[in-house]
Amino acid sequence: MKALILVGGFGTRLRPLTLSVPKPLVEFANKPMILHQIEALKAIGVTEVVLAINYQPEVMMNFLKDFETKLEIKITCSQETEPLGTAGPLALARDKLIDGSGEPFFVLNSDVISEYPLKQMMEFHKVHGGEASIMVTKVDEPSKYGVVVMEESTGKVEKFVEKPKIFVGNKINAGIYLLNPSVLDKIELKPTSIEKEVFPKNCSRGQALRNGASRVLDGHWTAKRLYHWPKTLSRIPSKKILI
Repeated sequence: MKALILVGGFGTRLRPLTLSVPKPLVEFANKPMILHQIEALKAIGVTEVVLAINYQPEVMMNFLKDFETKLEIKITCSQETEPLGTAGPLALARDKLIDGSGEPFFVLNSDVISEYPLKQMMEFHKVHGGEASIMVTKVDEPSKYGVVVMEESTGKVEKFVEKPKIFVGNKINAGIYLLNPSVLDKIELKPTSIEKEVFPKNCSRGQALRNGASRVLDGHWTAKRLYHWPKTLSRIPSKKILI
């Protein structure tokens, strides 16, 4: 099984910490953020992690080289020549993510810290049988985020509302996805947002993106979001920690 971690950002909001190192290497609980993610992925059977990277690729790969051996997991790099947003990197890394097995792959934003219920997400993905699972988390002030509106009983995602001025829900994208390879057919190789363009566009088409669902993340979360797509976009709950 494979995973892609989006590590292309410049980390401007964490400066001066990110002036010398990429944001994913900033420590959280005495360990670089990206190591928390790689260890969680290894624990549920991921054998290869692809880093979608733009900023300071040499620093990142040199740091992770030793951990590739220690953790017995393959770490490769998909390097952008221009910033591609959060969806374009998936198209760029297409050949690295598709291996003919038909297995879904994880996608994580590199600044997400949570309890990583990835095993539960895999089970959830199998049960709903759709193309995509998106983790969501509950927030107190949804007007600051893109809100995922869904059927509470089924988890089916109905629509995405960016920074709503009136209350439509309090679940937002947690930045962790489990996607079938077929989702890559819906993403063009250009600067694109998976949160603001790919997900909303395909949700509005209904069956264009089959069986999406979102699940609410339990436990702690920092930085971003989590769901799964329509026949049923479902969700997973969570509490947040901000950094």
